[in-house]
Amino acid sequence: MPTHSEKRHVPYTPAQMYDLVSDIERYPEFIPWTAGVRIRSRKPLQDGPGEMVDADMIVSFRVFRERFGSRVTLSPDLKQIDVAYLDGPFKHMRNRWRFTPHEDGGAIIDFFVDFEFRSWALQQLIGVVFDQAMRRVVKAFEERAEALYGAEARGRDAAS
Repeated sequence: MPTHSEKRHVPYTPAQMYDLVSDIERYPEFIPWTAGVRIRSRKPLQDGPGEMVDADMIVSFRVFRERFGSRVTLSPDLKQIDVAYLDGPFKHMRNRWRFTPHEDGGAIIDFFVDFEFRSWALQQLIGVVFDQAMRRVVKAFEERAEALYGAEARGRDAAS
């Protein structure tokens, strides 16, 4: 069962990073191997601010092209995003993003993912490149943040 976790300090605010990662519909624009996203439903959370989004993502990697469904819980007050598996090629899948302020400014990205494919062949194929692939995904979010917020972050740094 591959798992991956990492923490990174970025010069963007926790709110900016939360907004970026919670904008699920834009993933195909910048995340490697993401061929498409379709939102099935959106519902407000019962126990506080935020929403629950059921979404399908199409992932395309080499000869592998799969759709999987997930339930994304967006918690803006906590600056946290939790993803649970609904359906598709996995036995299980879950991930979590947390964004917290860093004492020197910016934010700490705390990312975790854990999954297992139903297919032994897919598990073997992905297992070989899994850690590298997850690092590329996190890097894609950082690059997107730079494109969207970089000038603002540099302006904050210059003003300090």
